[in-house]
Amino acid sequence: MENIPKYKNPDLPIKERVEDLLSRMTVEEKAAQTDMLSGVDFATKPSPIHNCSVEPDTEYNVEKLKEEFGTSGIGFVHDNYSTPEAMNRIQKYFIENSRLGIPVIFTGEALHGISGTRGTVFPSPIGLGATFDKEIVNKVGSAIGKETRSLGIYEILAPNLDVARDTRWGRTEETFGEDTYLSSRMAVAIVSGEQKGDISRKDAVIAEPKHYCVHGIPEGGTNCSPARAGRRETEGCYLPVFEAAIKEGGAYNVMVSYNCVDGDVLMVSEHYLKEILKERFALKGYSRADWHGVGKVKRDHKLVSTDRGAIKMALNNGLDMKGLDYPNKFWQETVTDLIKTGEIPMERIDDIVRRVLTVKFELGLFEDPYTDENAWESIIRCDEHRNIALDAARKSMTLLKNNGVLPLSEDIKSVAVIGPSSAAQKIGGYSSIPTGYEVPSVYEKIKELLGDGVTVRQHDGCAITPDKKTPRFVEGQPHLASEGEDEIPDDIEGAVKVASECDYIIFVGGDNSITSGEGRDRCEYILAGKQRELIKRLSELGKKLIVVLEVGKPVDLTVEEDICDAILVAWFGGEMGAQAITETLFGKYNPAGRLNVSFPRNAGSIPCYYSMLPGGDQNYYEGPKKARYPFGFGLSYTTFEYSDIKAEKKGRYDVEVTVTVKNTGKMAGDEVVQLYIDDVESSVVTPPLLLKGFERVHFEAGEEKQITFNLNENSFSLIDINYKKTVEPGDFRILVGSASDNIKLETSVYLN
Repeated sequence: MENIPKYKNPDLPIKERVEDLLSRMTVEEKAAQTDMLSGVDFATKPSPIHNCSVEPDTEYNVEKLKEEFGTSGIGFVHDNYSTPEAMNRIQKYFIENSRLGIPVIFTGEALHGISGTRGTVFPSPIGLGATFDKEIVNKVGSAIGKETRSLGIYEILAPNLDVARDTRWGRTEETFGEDTYLSSRMAVAIVSGEQKGDISRKDAVIAEPKHYCVHGIPEGGTNCSPARAGRRETEGCYLPVFEAAIKEGGAYNVMVSYNCVDGDVLMVSEHYLKEILKERFALKGYSRADWHGVGKVKRDHKLVSTDRGAIKMALNNGLDMKGLDYPNKFWQETVTDLIKTGEIPMERIDDIVRRVLTVKFELGLFEDPYTDENAWESIIRCDEHRNIALDAARKSMTLLKNNGVLPLSEDIKSVAVIGPSSAAQKIGGYSSIPTGYEVPSVYEKIKELLGDGVTVRQHDGCAITPDKKTPRFVEGQPHLASEGEDEIPDDIEGAVKVASECDYIIFVGGDNSITSGEGRDRCEYILAGKQRELIKRLSELGKKLIVVLEVGKPVDLTVEEDICDAILVAWFGGEMGAQAITETLFGKYNPAGRLNVSFPRNAGSIPCYYSMLPGGDQNYYEGPKKARYPFGFGLSYTTFEYSDIKAEKKGRYDVEVTVTVKNTGKMAGDEVVQLYIDDVESSVVTPPLLLKGFERVHFEAGEEKQITFNLNENSFSLIDINYKKTVEPGDFRILVGSASDNIKLETSVYLN
């Protein structure tokens, strides 16, 4: 291999290959590596059913590609969801038509399964967080990585690691919930599953957590709005989730949030992009702008008056590359000119390109840039992955109320399945479009379970969003377009008549793609449309009424909790959600999901997350401030007894906590044992309790187990009065229970 360039020699260290290739690149070629194109813009056969997908046999407009990119190549290709056949075709073009033959990275959305028209649809992240189960979330991540890579996509714009503190925000459904510790553990679980410790593997992808770093508490609850978080809150509540994903999970990249934090625009923040992300967290890969994010620096934040100024500020201040923002030609020519004029130093552009090239080498693209065009068919939606999806959906089932009606007996004579989601399963935003198969509904799965001997009737009753004919789009996100749900007329009287003829009533409703998701923010928490009115009318029949909620965020249940017999929150359970709901209702599965977001009493009583700082009044004139259903809450069909808590110091900050838990009921089930810590005296105000450990454990009826938690320095640390992370000496209460408001046992430990 003496006659080939060093960068093409697979026997040399990656670092040496990167430096050799970098030394050969022109300014134009370097600028091209910061750029991304949208595949559908150049495809001759875009998908007729998904705005960001292309048909497998598509060709690409070669003349247009040559005009836009010449021989400089491109860093990334997005919006090209398809089979490997299409990916290989455009990859081949860039390798053969760029001077240095640098392969592209294909990237895509995969919050709970790869987007497009293929891929298993797993439960939405809000449901995954409700499982309180690190193992199942890791399995979901592993399956997502395997499916995504099999389709020829190497990088995913996920997971969403925002800590959701204002749940009016439509993107709450994309998060793991309101708690820092829970979110950080789920972040490590899913990222390590997706990347598998080696991104060159054919079943692994690069994770790109978003939205770095404070996006889950937008002012007013509206998307992209400023966050009014101070430095201590940011350091203590939001940054730790990204730090865990990067340092423990191994995440290579991050997507940077649109908004500003305390006036500091994240897209151009030297503090967050350089000092924290690159220096403190030692990010291996690159930071990418969210879609149209660089343009917002001029358009919305008004930090500069020109687009050129926005690009210059972003790249100089630590952002490494654009999302889909600005036409490709304009971006590359602007970046090239900024380098040539010295406005972007060569050392800065070299740092960016070095990061991109390193990732491409670590992916193995220079040796093997193409994807097997046949393997994906045995991987996508295989039995193993659909079983993982079902297990995750089961574990997300969160029971909020049960007066004894559940579980239902299969010996019932008749049941009415009512509501706008009863015959149309909701799978959540950022899902692939089910193609070639139908997602079963709760109505269908109940009929299947009970058989012909039981009368099962169905009626929609009302729509979730009556204005369903009005198209809804999200700026800069062509795949986030919704024309509403199928035609559902409001017919409450018809639904009541059907229900009156049955012994039991199961209402299935909640959110759809217009009331929850990106750009789908709300200022109310009540069920949309006439759902509450329908539930009230059903309750007047005097029959057993179970309410099942397929939702992406909390709900105001002021009325519903008083008039129904049971409430089951099923979140968006993905393609296997209806089966999980049915199994739970009829006792085939014992629910053990726990609330990862507190349910407020109404829209006026937010925020109500459990870890709010103490000191304020606890009541409004109209009633209590605290959540109706708090963080960690969830019921079971069995009961558990806690006893014998012990805390033993193993080191300066290392403490082992043990507790005994027994299933005292007659049914097997899981318990989520939660450990909270209270810093008794501190230099700054701290929450009354903070989650610092959890274990989801299965118990047979009557079984007893000892649960062990290992606490460390991070468990007891805070951001002190001087903004330093430290453990202050003193007493710490250790609280163990089944919810943030249901502490069973308490002990304490003194740390010096």
